[in-house]
Amino acid sequence: MVATAQNLSFVLEGVHQVKFEDRPIPELKNPHDVIVNVQYTGICGSDVHYWDHGAIGQFVVKEPMVLGHESSGVISKVGSAVTSLKVGDHVAMEPGIPCRRCEPCKAGKYNLCEQMAFAATPPYDGTLAKYYSLPEDFCYKLPESISLPEGALMEPLGVAVHIVRQANVTPGQTVVVFGAGPVGLLCCAVAKAFGATKIVAVDIQKPRLDFAKKFAATDVFSPLRSATENAMQIIKENDLGRGADVAIDASGVEPSVHTGIHVLRPGGTYVQGGMGRSEMNFPIMAACTKELNLKGSFRYGSGDYKLAVQLVASGRINVKELISGTIRFADAEQAFKDVKAGKGIKTLIDHTI
Repeated sequence: MVATAQNLSFVLEGVHQVKFEDRPIPELKNPHDVIVNVQYTGICGSDVHYWDHGAIGQFVVKEPMVLGHESSGVISKVGSAVTSLKVGDHVAMEPGIPCRRCEPCKAGKYNLCEQMAFAATPPYDGTLAKYYSLPEDFCYKLPESISLPEGALMEPLGVAVHIVRQANVTPGQTVVVFGAGPVGLLCCAVAKAFGATKIVAVDIQKPRLDFAKKFAATDVFSPLRSATENAMQIIKENDLGRGADVAIDASGVEPSVHTGIHVLRPGGTYVQGGMGRSEMNFPIMAACTKELNLKGSFRYGSGDYKLAVQLVASGRINVKELISGTIRFADAEQAFKDVKAGKGIKTLIDHTI
């Protein structure tokens, strides 16, 4: 640690090779940009994967890279054209900057932008630093009712909002969510906020299921049999008739994918939110004969962050319950070890201590 550092950053050099480095303070390169003094950063599975493996699919860490992308902070400087924010404002930081010019961007699907510069995805640096630069419209002002630690959870909540919007969940529907990690739990919460009447959380870890039942799920299920048998049991235990209206996989695990397809009613909707192996077996016959709606979900798009903030501000979702612990910035690597070990639900790094 450098006591006189201006922009101390947590840098990944290789697998399990990290260091603290004083980087230059970002400059305002565009009049619509702001500089954020980062306060809290949550640790995501993708951050841990880069630390543990040095790559995720085609994204390989070839040069030293600052980690982190689930952050909140305080505006420290604004560009000359900024109108919606001022120095001192508390903000949630949406950490991906699209080109704004390609067809996906112009169609309102900027999360599919091929030129996306996403924090802590090679070759772009992340937010585990003292300062970070973002466009004004990718910073979401937090009302006084939302703390900065809660603000860091707007990122995984934005992911969950996007998944549930992809599923088109409507009032009265039944939803089965596979994986009771942070995103799966938040999918349960968003589905509940959207009016789903039955929300079944599925996981192999009992502590997570216990938390899910207390947090947002109406019921829980621990898979013990084959995919088809598990699906039949979920339907039977929860009186789902011909099956659930919506199945969401937030685990990326093949048995969950299979169970999700089998648990749906004819004409139901399946959304793949969790990322697992690049290729896996798939129950294509069931998907076809039930004429299912199959969708992927990637990060978040237009309106997702804004809605995430509104859901928390209105009290419809309580993200504070997900925060298991806070680790000081100087001990940042310990947070990665804790997340890898499956400790708690969401660990935050506090940049202020």
